[in-house]
Order: sequence, then C-alpha cells, then structure tokens
Amino acid sequence: MDLSERKKRILAAVVDEYIRTAEPVGSKTIAKTAGLGCSSATIRNELADLSQMGYLEQPHTSAGRIPTPKGYRIYVNELMQRQKLSLEETERINAALNVKMGQLDDEMANIGKIASQLTNYPALAFAAPAAAKVVRFDLIYLNANELVIVATMSNSTAQSKLVKLPASTTSEMVQKLNTLCNAHFTNLTEDKITPELISAVERAADDSLGLTSVIAAFAIQVLTESHEASAFITGENRLLNQPEFQNPEKAHKLMSYLSNGGALMPHGEENLNRDEVRVLIGPENVAEELKDSSVIIASYDAGDNMRGLIGVVGPTRMDYSAVAAKLKFLAEGLSKRLGGGDTPPPGMNNKLIVKGDDNNHDGG
Repeated sequence: MDLSERKKRILAAVVDEYIRTAEPVGSKTIAKTAGLGCSSATIRNELADLSQMGYLEQPHTSAGRIPTPKGYRIYVNELMQRQKLSLEETERINAALNVKMGQLDDEMANIGKIASQLTNYPALAFAAPAAAKVVRFDLIYLNANELVIVATMSNSTAQSKLVKLPASTTSEMVQKLNTLCNAHFTNLTEDKITPELISAVERAADDSLGLTSVIAAFAIQVLTESHEASAFITGENRLLNQPEFQNPEKAHKLMSYLSNGGALMPHGEENLNRDEVRVLIGPENVAEELKDSSVIIASYDAGDNMRGLIGVVGPTRMDYSAVAAKLKFLAEGLSKRLGGGDTPPPGMNNKLIVKGDDNNHDGG
C-alpha cells in the first residue's frame, strides 16, 4: 500500500534524527521533534507498520528504529528537503576552484581534496576522455618482414605500432589490407570489431599470415585505452570519524577497496549528464565492499572532450541532501571553469538521478 502522509513524516523524522545522532530513534523523540500532534502510542504503531513494510528496522528489541536501505531510498527520492548552500559554503568552494592548478593529475587530486574537505568523507575524482574512434589507418610497408600500423583517432591523436612478421609479405598485400581496414574497421567502437568481421576482412584480403587479426587487435587496444581514466582518491582516513567504521576491520576493508581504485559505479552506467548527481544506497552499490555504504556522484564537463566525475563514500547514514548540494555546486563550478560555455546557475536543475526501485513503496 502507499505510505500515508503521517507515515512519510514519521519516516523522514526517523531518518533526519538518525543522520544527526547515529542512535536508534524512539517514539518519544519523534513525538517531540516531528510536530505530528498525535500520541507516542500512535507513533509506535506507525513505526511498527514502517518496520513491517521494510522501511525501518529495530537493532535490538528494546531499541528504537533505524532506516533500512529501502527507507533511505524513499527518503532521498521523495522526503528529504533539498538543501541550499550558505553564502560561506559557496564562497569557500569558489575560492578553492580559483586556485591555479597545473597538470591533469594535480587537477584531479585537488578536486578530490576539495570534495573530501567539503563533505568530510573520502572522495574520488577522475576525468575520462570521450570515447574516440579510429578514423583512418595507415599501414606503412618497411620491408618484407616489418610494417608500421598508424591509427589516427577522432580526438586528433595518433597511435602507432611496429609489427614484425613471422613470414614475408609484399607491399601489394599491405596496400590491400590498408584499403580494406579503412573500409571496415574505422568509425567503430571496440565491441563492433567482432571475430566475424575480422574473418570477413581476412578472406577479402586473402590474408594467410593473420595480419588482419594483428591490425584488429591493435585497433581494439587503442579504442579501449582511449577512454580509460585514472582515479584519484583522497581522505580515506575520514571514514574513521564515522561511528559505523569504528571497527578497524570494516574500515580497512572499505579503505583498501577505495585505495586500490575500486569502481564506484556499475560498468556502463558512468555516463551521467553534465552536473547531474546520482545516489547509490547500500545494496545498490557495485561491489560487496560498498554494501554497507552509500555513494554520491556528480558529473561535470572537464573540457577537451573529457568528462569528469566526483564522488564521495560514506555510511548509509550520511546527510544526503547536504552532500548532494555541495557536490552539485562543485560540479557546476568545475563545468564552468574547465568546460567553458553556459552552465545552469547554482540551485537550478536540481534533479537527483537515482538508482533503485524508485516507485515501489508497497510493503512486502
């Protein structure tokens, strides 16, 4: 069944209070803070219903309630108040963005540091080049046993490879392969260069040396490398400030995952629109190490056909509204600073792009 307005207000009050205190929330606290105008007994009944529906849980029989991942999800989607940054916070972010930065590695490390300091959580930042395609092949015949493959990319870069052949070939064969590869292997993503396509080109060239496979393998390699990104993690030790990570083993497990470059988003779902924010809660996360955590990620335009992501990792009890507002403002500032062009004014376009069973509010 749908949640009544009273249940929604009680759920929101539980989440807000638990974020603030990290302690289970009881009916008396809700009666004092939520302004519902009903008795503690009525609130206890509503808390029991919310628990039965899967939005709350009770750590111990005599304890109050804490939110479940399902409870946090409806809170993020529907119930939380969208925060606006204070003038002091906006000035702090803008001042950090105005610091002169140098090489890309320094830029990414500094962006991660800013995000970590703003949110007091570990932060990860990276910029990924837009996926490039090979627009032209040039096969250069050196001698009967050597040739050079040059792949010119759509991002105006070029990659080359010296190939030593196990048997002799001719300049005529190399020229034929050059023509066929330009006809069949250009303007494709790596997944489109299939074994079937390679075999077809090999037959058309009458290629008995397997040169077609060598060229195709090189094309797949440069296409894959063209959109790889290096991640920069900072502030891992900030986890230790959170009650949920006072257990050294639990903290070490997550810190090791982040330090070793663990992914924050499922593969193939990284393409957020500019200045969008995504929230992943507990079990929605990509890795087992993140199942007791939440991740908030914002995307920005990093310029030069690059897309940047900044993300923070914290307990599921994190202040979603405050963290999302800070990351969104930071992403908008980065898009304007690095990408150029117009960007929505801070506070506009505040849609959160979320993952999960957004519309299922039934018990079950």
